[in-house]
Amino acid sequence: MSLILIVDDVEAMREQYAYDLARLTGHETRAADGGAAALQALEREDVDCVILDLEMPGVDGFEVLRTMQARGLRVPVIVYTGTGDYDRCVRAVKLGAYGFIDKEEPTERVAREVENALEQGRLRREVDDLRRKAGEATPLVGGGAAMRALRAGIEKLAPVPSPVLVTGESGSGKELVARELHRLSGRAKGPFKAVNCAALPDTLVESELFGHERGAFTGAERTRKGAFELAKGGTLFLDEVGELPAAAQAKLLRVLEERTITRLGGDRELPVDCRVLAATNRDLDAEAAAGRFREDLLFRLNVHGLRVPPLRERPEDLPELVAHFLADTARRYGRREQRASAAALERLAAYDWRRNNVRELRNIVERMVISSEGEEIGPECVPGELLRAPGAAPGSVAPPGAAGAAGDAGAAAGGAGGAAAADGATDATGGGLKEKREAAERRIVLEALERHRWQMTRTARELGLADHASLAKVMRRLGIEKPRD
Repeated sequence: MSLILIVDDVEAMREQYAYDLARLTGHETRAADGGAAALQALEREDVDCVILDLEMPGVDGFEVLRTMQARGLRVPVIVYTGTGDYDRCVRAVKLGAYGFIDKEEPTERVAREVENALEQGRLRREVDDLRRKAGEATPLVGGGAAMRALRAGIEKLAPVPSPVLVTGESGSGKELVARELHRLSGRAKGPFKAVNCAALPDTLVESELFGHERGAFTGAERTRKGAFELAKGGTLFLDEVGELPAAAQAKLLRVLEERTITRLGGDRELPVDCRVLAATNRDLDAEAAAGRFREDLLFRLNVHGLRVPPLRERPEDLPELVAHFLADTARRYGRREQRASAAALERLAAYDWRRNNVRELRNIVERMVISSEGEEIGPECVPGELLRAPGAAPGSVAPPGAAGAAGDAGAAAGGAGGAAAADGATDATGGGLKEKREAAERRIVLEALERHRWQMTRTARELGLADHASLAKVMRRLGIEKPRD
């Protein structure tokens, strides 16, 4: 159900419109006795359509349209006039009005115009949403088992109106999961409002979530709707919900239980009409046990749960993700589309992506595109920080040759990892670059095997290889055999 605002200084006219449109359309109606009252209502209420008289004392209809433009209020407006002066209506349309009618028009036609305006507003929101999504570079890409299971979970929970708690590491794609839940739900035509709880100062959290009335605190110069109101008819996504301060947690719990909000500085309860999704990279069970997060709020938010797997748990998706990011970067920068070589993909696959998962991969691919000129991106374009020893802290450096071993034989001779290995190797035979590199790799692998008593899985993990089969492949190439004893 939508809210229609009728603005007219003649009481009988506005009340009649309000009554007839509520009866004919089934939508809720409000009446304002002039332009100033209309602008206040637009700030206070979640208005979906305005019927506006142009000829009013004080703030007239034209001033209302100009102010709406200045404030970025993109609500469809139908103007009407009783003078028959359609030049004024055309002028109003140029100021942003959706259309115009004559006061003598039958109410049934006005109702049709209102429905058309509401549909136009809905389509504009959809277009804005699609444009925003088109600029995102991290859709749910990947056909591996982990992503197939995640998509199945999304499809199962999308039609359910209950809250869903999305968990996963930073950069793994939690907001994208929330957007998919919204897109596949019955609220897809409504707005998707995302709030990053970690980015809000403690003093502004409640205002952002629940809104505030004018004068509620210093600097509150006008009434402001909060996220719950802005998500009316759609979905509210609370990202990093574990960062909410205690006071906001208590108010959020009450909202989820009572399905109403009260703006800061106000005393009027407003109904909540949105589905709540939340996400966190914290262990909220542990946070609740430590007293840092309300257990009853966790119970309310975690009606259903979805875990987003980190990138290292779905290495089979990495080539598809790289191809997607290469195409996206080329489109954004107006460059020729490139492809990653097998050696470059091997180096990327050897990295564990613990710092920022898919988001980090996207940034790395962009850097690779900028540093490469050819149609194929080689291993030399992989940034140096990815060549650190697996599991090493940022800022540490891999031992000579480790990058080559970690990359399952590394890159072609002359690549960054191969050169590092060659420079640090000592070869008694005095062979060439290839022989020196292989000797360094053999020494590194042998030392790792001996440290782990030839336990293949633990050794592969230290070297950054996918599994023991990858290690066995490296051992065969380097002529390393496990001792019989």
